Amino acid sequence: MPDAEPSVPSLLPSGGTVRPITRWGSPVMHRTQEPVTVFDEELRTLAADMVATMYAADGVGLAACQIGVDRSIFVFDCPDEQGVHHQGVVCNPELFLPEGRDRRLDEDDEGCLSLPGAFVDCARPDFARVEGQDLDGSPVSYGGRGLLARCLQHETDHCRGTVFGDRLGRRARKKLFKQADDLADRFPETWPAT
Repeated sequence: MPDAEPSVPSLLPSGGTVRPITRWGSPVMHRTQEPVTVFDEELRTLAADMVATMYAADGVGLAACQIGVDRSIFVFDCPDEQGVHHQGVVCNPELFLPEGRDRRLDEDDEGCLSLPGAFVDCARPDFARVEGQDLDGSPVSYGGRGLLARCLQHETDHCRGTVFGDRLGRRARKKLFKQADDLADRFPETWPAT
């Protein structure tokens, strides 16, 4: 998801290499990602590369599939509804959303670094909580409202092989792809620039 500024100090792994972002339509973007089962230096390097790429693209979240890696992991640095930044790495995310009377939808602009520059309204629950594992395999849990809720849902979707366009009606999807086509010359295939 676009539009972040790095928080200081960072709780995320640093020293990564910026990688090109994989586009919608690539097979890795549209299948359930392989679970993370080994928590080692290779995973830390992957997470650091994801963080570097997310920041280079001015994003608030990035899943491994967005740099072409078939692993169920995402990183995020995203403000909640009060503007407080939350950061984390989540492997093997499980999403928990309100149900019944507690479920309220927030319809707001949503975009994706894998379809750069294009935004349309997408309704999502206004609160989300995700549980998973950190880079050591220890349990983690993050939750919140506002953009943070949207980000946690969006990135967990990526780990399940869903792009947010899959959640849109035909008219909104058509608008989204027209915007992306109109902006294609601003975002080359090797975007973000390294």
